Order: sequence, then structure tokens, then C-alpha cells
Amino acid sequence: MPPLARTLLVVAIAGATPLAAAFSQEPAGVAYEGAKGSAESPKPGNGKKIVLLAGDEEYRSEEALPMLAKILAVRHGFRCTVLFSTDPKSGAIDPDQQTHVPGLAALDDADLAIVFWRFRELPDADMKHFVDYVESGKPLIGIRTATHAFQYQRDKKSPYAKYSFDSTEWPGGFGQQVLGDTWVAHHGNHGSQSTRGVVEPSHADHPILRGVKDVWGPTDVYAITHLLPSDVVLLRGQVLQGMKPTDPPADGGANAPEGGPNAPMMPLMWCRERATDHGAQRVVGSTIGAAVDLQSADLRRAFVNAAYWALHLEEKIDPKSDVSLVGDYAPTFFGFGKAKKGVMPAEHALPAAGK
Repeated sequence: MPPLARTLLVVAIAGATPLAAAFSQEPAGVAYEGAKGSAESPKPGNGKKIVLLAGDEEYRSEEALPMLAKILAVRHGFRCTVLFSTDPKSGAIDPDQQTHVPGLAALDDADLAIVFWRFRELPDADMKHFVDYVESGKPLIGIRTATHAFQYQRDKKSPYAKYSFDSTEWPGGFGQQVLGDTWVAHHGNHGSQSTRGVVEPSHADHPILRGVKDVWGPTDVYAITHLLPSDVVLLRGQVLQGMKPTDPPADGGANAPEGGPNAPMMPLMWCRERATDHGAQRVVGSTIGAAVDLQSADLRRAFVNAAYWALHLEEKIDPKSDVSLVGDYAPTFFGFGKAKKGVMPAEHALPAAGK
């Protein structure tokens, strides 16, 4: 093969090698090397790689996941890569691009994947990286719209069409079969009733809940109806009357009359160990986690703790570990059509030392 042809072949395999990334016009996300720590202040995440997948049109996963990745990397030592839905021509982040997430080969050597996708339908060659990861039995965390991460409309004959949220071949698709539930409905009134995360008393001592006491977010509660008896509910979503953390529960809270939005309260965060050909797969699902929700320190703690638990590092979970924000964070409020235009993945990079 002539040298030029060999070069073009390398470029065509987006993200396959460092050389390909150097030539590609499509930045394949942003990476954060884990802080090393010291003997006095160790970073338990050192040596573990987390890939975070951002791509939803409404809840600003493209802002939430870079911040979560920075916390996991800077505060806890995990090596993190965030991949985005992008415009194929400019490489700018574009949540409305449902078929284009460059760099998914990063999943091939990941130790944990955190998924915040909505209605994606990826080319089979890209989707294979994700499916191979899921079927490997490695751990997963799914946030908010991950219950309906996929919707196959264009290629219903794809070997991966069963991952669609409305699949009948694999009922409920990826959401129901892997995370625990697919899209059902908004349970609270969307945009006018916020959510208080209430610790499930029977599982209050679960490692993921260490140090977690006060979770609140402006997003509403989702209906969750398909969890298995073996799934462990960690937080329940209490529907509040309004959009402030001080607002009272809707319809009287836990003592509401039958049929009210809090009778019973829906699961808000849960975990499960899913049987695979490679052993039990640790999975965490959460229907709270929009960019604005991450302003809740205890929600950030729950996600950090979930990463430790998923990776079988629960003995390292410190209820007082640092989950503070890294740098400035002014998240965009949720809503369709509100994504910032023209933002390149590299704009989410950490500043160089000394800057």
C-alpha cells in the first residue's frame, strides 16, 4: 500500500490510535489525567479509567459530565475521558447530533462507563464499542435520560436495534434490561415541581449513601415501574410543590392520600448486580443528574460514591471526601434548544498548571 493510502486509512479509523487523533479534524472529547496524590493524601482512583458519555438535548449532559469528570480526576485520582455528541463538520459539541459520538474506542480499555445519552442511534461500527463494553460485564452508571439512551428510527434492522428504549424484542431495551427501567413518564410536573432525594431507610447504610443526606435538584421525578425485587433503591424522589429546595412536598409528602405523586415516592437512585457471561455487573441508575442538579454537593457525593462502589472500591469511600466543584461552574438550566453553540470539547479542559 502506498504511504499516502496508509495515512488516509489511519485517519479514517477515528480515534483508533494517537496518530489518528492527531490527524483527525474531529476532537474526540476531553481527557483529565488523575491527580497522583501522596502517602498522606492518597487518591484511591489512581489506575482506573472512567469514560463519560454526554449526549442529550435537554438536561445539559455536555456541561454536567465534564464537571463530574473533573471532580473524579482532580479530587479522587481517576483518569477520565468525556465524549460528546458533536457536529461532524466543525467538531463542536452539538447535543442534537444523535448519530455522531466520535472516540468510542476509548471504551475498549475503560474500567467504568458513565452514560448520559438520550435517543442516540449510532452507526453500527461505533455502537459496537458500547455494546462490547456492556456485554463485558464491566460496571455502568446511567444518569437521567440513560433510561432511554437509544431510539432506533433510521435502521430498525441494525443488530443493535434491540437497545432502543421501546424495543419489544428486548423489552424496554438498554434502559430496562441493563439499568433497570426504560422511559415511562414524568412523575412530577416538568419544569414546575422539583425533587428532594430521600434516603431509603432500609438501605441507609449502603456504601453509596455514605455522607449523603441532603439531595435536591430542579429536575422533576421520573416514573420508575420496572425495577426488580433484587434491585436496591437508595434514594426516592419526593415531588416538591415548586422549584425551590425549601418548597414543601406536593400533596402532603409521604402521608399523601392514595394516588398523590408521593404515595409512593418513585425510586430516584438505585443499584443492581446484573448477571452476565462474565459475572455480576455492577450497575447504578439515577433519574436525577442534570447539569443544574449537580449544584447539590450531596448529589455529587452520591455519584462519586457510586463510581467507587461500581469499581468494587467501596472500602475506600470516605463520607467526608472532597466533592467540591473544580473551577467555575455556572450550568445552563435544562430545556430544549438551550445548549451553548460552538463550544469545542477542548474548552472543557483543565487550565495548564500555573494558569
